Amino acid sequence: MLKLTSQKLNRLGATTGAAFTMGMMAPGTANATSTTGFNQIASNIVGGISNLPGLLTALAYMMGLLFAVLGVLKIKDHVENPSQTQLKDGAIRLAVGGALFTLPIVINSMQELIGDESQVGTKSLNAVKFEVN
Repeated sequence: MLKLTSQKLNRLGATTGAAFTMGMMAPGTANATSTTGFNQIASNIVGGISNLPGLLTALAYMMGLLFAVLGVLKIKDHVENPSQTQLKDGAIRLAVGGALFTLPIVINSMQELIGDESQVGTKSLNAVKFEVN
């Protein structure tokens, strides 16, 4: 008779989850004869992190909404029992939620204001002549 304890079941679940995760992350094809140089590795890194700003934006929006909801709940707790929950706890969570929610908008505005290298090339900067009086 096979007896499985909860510890063995937890270990089995963790092992199965790890195997599934590694299987999903493994490349579709493996080419052992290809040589990858530094340029290919750098290209893979740049391609891999190209979606990072979108991920950070989504995380900032979700965390902002989470903190805002938690702030409202803390303020509700303060209204129900002022001696046990301080008002500043809810206010701080609301402020952090608002800051996280507006963070992607502020970063996008800063990028638009400053611009990037693709919009202003070195040729256009060299064409500008500065005169000192």
